[in-house]
Amino acid sequence: MPEQPLVSIIVPIYNAQDHIARCVESIRRQTYKNIEILLLNDGSKDVSLQVCAMYARVDDRIVLIDKANSGVAATRNLGLRQARGKYLQFVDTDDTIQPYATEMLVARAEESGADLVIAHYNRITPPRPRSENSDRPERPTKVQTFGFLLEGAMTKEEFAAGLMQEPASFYYGVMWNKLYRADIVHAHDDIICAEDMDWSEDLYFNLSYIRYAEKFYALSTPIYNYYNTPGSAVHTVLNPVNIVSTRATLFAYSRRSINIW
Repeated sequence: MPEQPLVSIIVPIYNAQDHIARCVESIRRQTYKNIEILLLNDGSKDVSLQVCAMYARVDDRIVLIDKANSGVAATRNLGLRQARGKYLQFVDTDDTIQPYATEMLVARAEESGADLVIAHYNRITPPRPRSENSDRPERPTKVQTFGFLLEGAMTKEEFAAGLMQEPASFYYGVMWNKLYRADIVHAHDDIICAEDMDWSEDLYFNLSYIRYAEKFYALSTPIYNYYNTPGSAVHTVLNPVNIVSTRATLFAYSRRSINIW
């Protein structure tokens, strides 16, 4: 039986003490065993570093890196430079991955020769606590599955056509529902998370990566659990003018870089 290729799972961490254990446990419990787990502590002011250090002592697949705060984009870029795997995977500390996530992503990549595998994901909205002065019942946990592409292999042109129909979606824009080939990233200095952007640095990375990728595969099984948690980075207040400007710039960039129009 051939040896499993190494997968580097990159986890940027900042003040994540409420969720980090849940996140790391979901990665450690992967059915796919040949992984390195890069935990990058971005100057947390809570006990996140101590929790990660505890995990590093009990699991030799964990690489713990402690650094001064520089933001999620710079932290991911450091993870990219440190990664030793054939494939790259990303997880945010608020979230979890399904036990079979890495195994399914790698299997599709190896079988199809895909440079990028993209998968459906679950959005989980936690229950709403019942107020002492309200007759409303507690809202149960809500799970919704999102994804646009049907299962199967596709060309760059087919993938780009789908992306341009839904350029604002998490499905295409984020990094955590995808598997990347490390050799493509390491061969091109422009495939990075944009450190000068406070929003859409994920989408910039993906658009840069797509310029060099040729084969794609869509996995219709949801492999990632995105927790719709108030207070997370996605819910921070952003300048609407900057959002519109950034989105317009990236949209134009995507049309030029994919080069199919």
